[in-house]
Amino acid sequence: MNVTVNVNGKPYTRDVEARTLLVHFLREDLLLTGTHVGCDTSQCGACTVHVNGEAVKSCTVLAVQADGMDVKTIEGMGTPGDLHPLQTGFWEKHGLQCGYCTPGMIMASAELLKHNANPSEEEIRYHLEGNYCRCTGYHNIVKAVQHAAEIMAQGGQSGQAADD
Repeated sequence: MNVTVNVNGKPYTRDVEARTLLVHFLREDLLLTGTHVGCDTSQCGACTVHVNGEAVKSCTVLAVQADGMDVKTIEGMGTPGDLHPLQTGFWEKHGLQCGYCTPGMIMASAELLKHNANPSEEEIRYHLEGNYCRCTGYHNIVKAVQHAAEIMAQGGQSGQAADD
């Protein structure tokens, strides 16, 4: 089946099998490997991306379901010279260790900050319940999200919103 998906602002048309998951389409067909496959059962959140501006676990969406939609992956969040405030927060507040969960954590956190510009620690922890980290204990992840919220409140990163 032919699908056309706008990924990180660029349209891609590919022929895919009807059963191809969005996460595999992104990683294997488009070579955007920042979105990780952790469990294939929607339990870990490593595959979180934004579809039409909402965070979804891409292991639960078929590529054909995303036909005609806008998808944003971690690769679309910032650039090496202009990191998204969440990327800056994870870097500066040591919100990552092995880094496997980081893309999904950032994508889920971006959705939270889109709806709540100043979340409490409890709100951050609640929102990230579907994203697992086996390394950090979450303490620094929460600090990273709070730091990003502060940066964004001050107009950081060239006015880029949590999700454009």
